[in-house]
Formats: sequence, structure tokens, C-alpha cells
Amino acid sequence: METSGGIQASLSGRYAVALFDLAREGKSLDTVAESLAALKAALGESSDFKGLINSPVLSREAAAKAVAAVAASMGLDSLTTNFLGVLAQNRRLGQLPAVIRAYETLLSNHKGEARAEVTSAHPLTKTQITALSKSLKARVGRDVAVDAKVDAAILGGLVVKIGSQMIDSSIRTRLNTLAQAMKG
Repeated sequence: METSGGIQASLSGRYAVALFDLAREGKSLDTVAESLAALKAALGESSDFKGLINSPVLSREAAAKAVAAVAASMGLDSLTTNFLGVLAQNRRLGQLPAVIRAYETLLSNHKGEARAEVTSAHPLTKTQITALSKSLKARVGRDVAVDAKVDAAILGGLVVKIGSQMIDSSIRTRLNTLAQAMKG
């Protein structure tokens, strides 16, 4: 299967590539990215919205109406709104989180950026994300877009993934390493 910008041509990858191509043609790459970021935030904050996109009982028409209403209330751009309708009609709303990640990667590649997935025990401030981005830029030699996530299970520190590289400075990993060393 063909890849585009490092995105494997999985189902979500194909949708993301199609959305990216339409956004590039319409000169709305950043506008779509902003709408997708809003959707990503909504998925993280609203269990109702998450339930909507994963509902197997909603008909295609009901799902399309629901996502159109969500898009209107969020003020999403028309391309993203239409795209959500296509996902609903094809019963692929459950693919939305993977499509968003793939689009972000495509956009980063298009801009010549590396994309870093950063997991912390507590939410990072904008100042911390900026400092981390500068530090990672010095390490990889190009701009780095940071995708921050929170996972209290790491206890503290950071887990940073850039492509296939992972830097794990979490307290959980350090404690596990120490426990293994003590076992002999």
C-alpha cells in the first residue's frame, strides 16, 4: 500500500490524506488543523461526544445530523464539517481520533517539522511546551510540534516519542528499573 508523508495507508490514514489534499487545494490547511484540534479537545473533555462517535446504534442519518449540530455549535470550518458528515455516512466516526493524529503528522511533515508525542503526569503549561519544543529542536535539528497528553500513571517526568525514538524519563520507569536492579 502507498504511504503519504510517512502515513501508512490504513483506513484512518486514507481519510486523513484525502482531507489533507482537499485542505491543501483549498489553502485551508491551518484552518482545518484548528478545527481538528477543537474536535480533539472535545473528545478529551466530553464523554457524550466520545459516545456519539463510537455509537453502533445510531443510524447514518442520525449520526450525520448529530455531528453537523456539533460542528455548527463549535464553529468548525465547512471542509471539516463536510468531512465529519462523510465519516458519519460511511460509519467511520470511530476513526476520528486516528484521522486527527494522521492529519497532524501530515501537516507537520508538510511544514518540515518533527512531531513529538509528550506524556506527562500533569498538564504542561504553554511556557513548558515552548521550552520543551526548543530543547527537542536542538536535539533533532528541526522544528518540533508537541502533542501533549496527560497520564498520571507515569507519576512524574516525561515520556517523549519522536518517530521511532522514545525518551522515557518517567518516575514509573525509573522505579521499575530500580526494582529490577534490586532483584539482582
